[in-house]
Amino acid sequence: MDDSRKESIKPLVQSWIQERLQSLQEQVVMTWEEGLGRLQLDDALLQKILEVAGPPPIADPIQAPGDTENDLGKALDLIEAAASQGAVLKNMLDGLQPFVERSALFVVKQGISSLYAHRGFESDSPRLGAPVVPPPELEELLQGRVQGITRSGPSYQALLGPLGGFEAAEVRILPLRLRRKPVAILLVDSGLRQVLDHPHHVRALAHAAEAALAFQAGQKEEERAATLPPPEVHPAPAAARVQEPIAESLATPLDPKVRANAERSARVLVGDIEIYFPAKVTQGKAQKKLYALLRDELERSRASFVERYGVEVEEGHQIFHRTVIQQLCEGDPTLLGPVPWSTKG
Repeated sequence: MDDSRKESIKPLVQSWIQERLQSLQEQVVMTWEEGLGRLQLDDALLQKILEVAGPPPIADPIQAPGDTENDLGKALDLIEAAASQGAVLKNMLDGLQPFVERSALFVVKQGISSLYAHRGFESDSPRLGAPVVPPPELEELLQGRVQGITRSGPSYQALLGPLGGFEAAEVRILPLRLRRKPVAILLVDSGLRQVLDHPHHVRALAHAAEAALAFQAGQKEEERAATLPPPEVHPAPAAARVQEPIAESLATPLDPKVRANAERSARVLVGDIEIYFPAKVTQGKAQKKLYALLRDELERSRASFVERYGVEVEEGHQIFHRTVIQQLCEGDPTLLGPVPWSTKG
């Protein structure tokens, strides 16, 4: 067949092929669409999937503010109910559990911290009693030059060593002091979470534990004093007499729960002043003019107390004023100096 005849046949063949391809394509599309209709999930398959997979996990509910307030109250009650200093520390760790992922407590003796107890760390063999030689930053905290550590670093890594845990994103390291000397170090961190959700609750519980430790120490001193013969009493010169402690008011008695909550709040507010203004506190005691040096801080704290519990409670029962005398002035009202809050004491 010559070339001219081949060229005349070629268009006919190409046209036939195009028609067949188009027909085949239409059949494929129709078959595909028909097959898709058969891929719809039926009830029997869905039921089998649910049986194998089980029910969906329930998300952790977000804790409402009221829930955290209740948990904080229970934690404070735990600390106040402790019958010994060891129980104070244990109850503080138990009370912290709703607010932090992990916590640990280190007892301080002769400048060396040792692991006392922990909660939330998953190490199979935490080395209880293991000593921690403090790096410079932690040494400053023990000596009172810093009031707390809020970042990861050498101090956190040193305390984390006996616990064998990974480093968390956020951390708090706070001292627990007795008579201004650190007797323990509290470590809390966010664990697998990115942030600590309730750092203020942590601080409040640490302050409450400090107050409870001081109370326990005071009880022991009273017990020891009761076994000693009474000292000779010599009347002081009139100019040197110490004012009488503030007497209990004759106002209407408070509900015990309200009083307990108010006393807790007052201790936390006064404790914050001790923590954040130690130089002013020391100077004010030495010069017997604490109120004059801490006027702004004391007035802010008292205003917070009055806003929560009412001016009648404070004027009638002097709870905040009494706490300032007992906690900030170590029971000596002359260290406070003149105050405008009341004419008592």
